[in-house]
Amino acid sequence: MNKSFFAGLLMAALVLVGCGQRAITPASTGEDVPPNPPATVTLMLDWVPNVNHTGIFVAQDQGYFADEGLSVNIIQPGEVIAEQAVASGSAEFGISFQEQVTLLHAGGDSQLVSLAAIFQHNTSGFATRADTGASSPAEWAGLTYGSFGSPFEEPTLEALMTCAGGDFDQLTIVDTGFSDPLALLQTQQIDLAWIFFGTQGIAAEQEGIQLSTILMSDHTDCIPDYYTPILITRQQIIDETPDVVQSFVAAVSRGYTYAAEHPDEAAAILFKAAPESDEATLRAQQEWSSPRYQAEADRWGEQTLAVWEGYSQWMDNHGIINQPIDAQSAFTTEFLP
Repeated sequence: MNKSFFAGLLMAALVLVGCGQRAITPASTGEDVPPNPPATVTLMLDWVPNVNHTGIFVAQDQGYFADEGLSVNIIQPGEVIAEQAVASGSAEFGISFQEQVTLLHAGGDSQLVSLAAIFQHNTSGFATRADTGASSPAEWAGLTYGSFGSPFEEPTLEALMTCAGGDFDQLTIVDTGFSDPLALLQTQQIDLAWIFFGTQGIAAEQEGIQLSTILMSDHTDCIPDYYTPILITRQQIIDETPDVVQSFVAAVSRGYTYAAEHPDEAAAILFKAAPESDEATLRAQQEWSSPRYQAEADRWGEQTLAVWEGYSQWMDNHGIINQPIDAQSAFTTEFLP
């Protein structure tokens, strides 16, 4: 996934013109309607299909959604992104990030709720071209960073550089919007980019692009670990149709558990959903990602109050939000199998 895609959320209105909330309805099956037709729901991804989403496509391919009495439409974002779609009612579920949900709750919009962590630990990180010689955040001084326009970028960069003894004031930041960071690095338009290692990091390795990557999970002494990406819904769906939420999470959990245990088979399933991808790269990305979905947790999707509170407090300490959020309202684990 390109981490830059969701930048526009922070400035976008969550109430979409002409897009009212819709009820979950039984799927239409023509004249012969079964006694219990499947409930039809929509899931909006955060980007094009990739290894962050493998469990979802496994659940679709292996019939796990059908087993739970669901018909699921999986769609990609366009002018509307997942957080907007879920909040407005045009989708019941979406793929988001703890940073985004925290920012929304801090801004007074607490309708989005995280149902599961897709990875147990932050798999994003910062990549520089190998020819810069930078192997530590302290050595980012003098480089140019390509920004996707989020308020948590600069505090994150500053915290990492300061922790390593670097001078954040010596980092140049330019706005690159939704541009492909690997292409920007290759063409030397930027020296530093924020990526998901399991997608862009592995893709760079497969393409022979020489990068030096610093993972966020290796610097939790500077910035606490947090969940990214996450599976979200809105509180209204939980309140009105908890059985649908339960069924959906159960099917997705089966999908990611399968992907964790069978990376080759899962990669083949994902390739069917994303045939434009390079199959060898996809398999390498899946091999890297599969053991990280659940990691050391007792079950896939686990989330803890400590992680949500820790990152919220860090955002408050660094002036990204005005005060810590009520973290208990931002996530739930009640629907995890």
